[in-house]
Amino acid sequence: MKIGMLHSLIRKDEKYLIDEFNKIKGVELELIDDRQISFNLGKDHFDYDIVVERCINHSRALHGLKLFETAGIKCVNKYSVATICGDKLLTSCSLAEHKVPQPEVRVAFTEESALRTIEEMGYPVVLKPAVGSWGRLLSKINDRDAAEAILEHKTVLGSYHHSIFYIQKYVEKARIENGEKLPGRDIRSFVVGDKCIAAIYRTSPHWITNTARGGKATNCVVTDELNDISVRAAKAVGGGIVAIDVFETENGLMVNEVNYTMEYKNSIVTTGVNIPQKMVEYILQVAEGRND
Repeated sequence: MKIGMLHSLIRKDEKYLIDEFNKIKGVELELIDDRQISFNLGKDHFDYDIVVERCINHSRALHGLKLFETAGIKCVNKYSVATICGDKLLTSCSLAEHKVPQPEVRVAFTEESALRTIEEMGYPVVLKPAVGSWGRLLSKINDRDAAEAILEHKTVLGSYHHSIFYIQKYVEKARIENGEKLPGRDIRSFVVGDKCIAAIYRTSPHWITNTARGGKATNCVVTDELNDISVRAAKAVGGGIVAIDVFETENGLMVNEVNYTMEYKNSIVTTGVNIPQKMVEYILQVAEGRND
């Protein structure tokens, strides 16, 4: 069996995957550098049984997946999954269609309608670019002055990332344990196929808890409730191998985002789960047609 891995830089995440593939007899792994490959649309003939996408750049990932699938190659994750997960608005729509709990989300197309929408929702809210990752370009808006300033900045910047106003109701992450208010946290769960295989808490005194922004990772036990909402969220976007960002709220768990090129290097020791091994097992099943 021949596996292609479409990648940018080889990070620890990819090294762990490579190591797991190399343990399997009869599997040949070929690295495909997205900085070197080119495609001949309609004329490409690849001999991969499956391609695993591990790009850093969303555009390269998205279009690479489409081009490989057009050439008849199976991919993990699928182009359709990358399309939905790469856009927060499309993700929210998919979650809503499948009745997966999520924070209130509203969308506006102009500075004026966005300000009116924010005032109707009530402060605080979080303004996010529809396309983006690692907690970048997020704005927590606490009052009208901040709303006016941020909306003006986004309008003047004028790029694709700032042309749609994706507005999410802010969810307070601080929690009370034994009468004490503790720093905020959320959950990152890892779904492979039809199972949530592991999860971590991400804790930070800052309202952004991403580990890429300094959040501390600790193990989170995968309860039935967490498994259920994580798997439902994964299925809502098309399944595969995804990471789910989950909020703990007074009304139960809610899904914040779904990530299609999940990073897990800091979660293997934290959870005690060999995440890349689980990923490889699933990828081989899909390649063999046992888990499409």
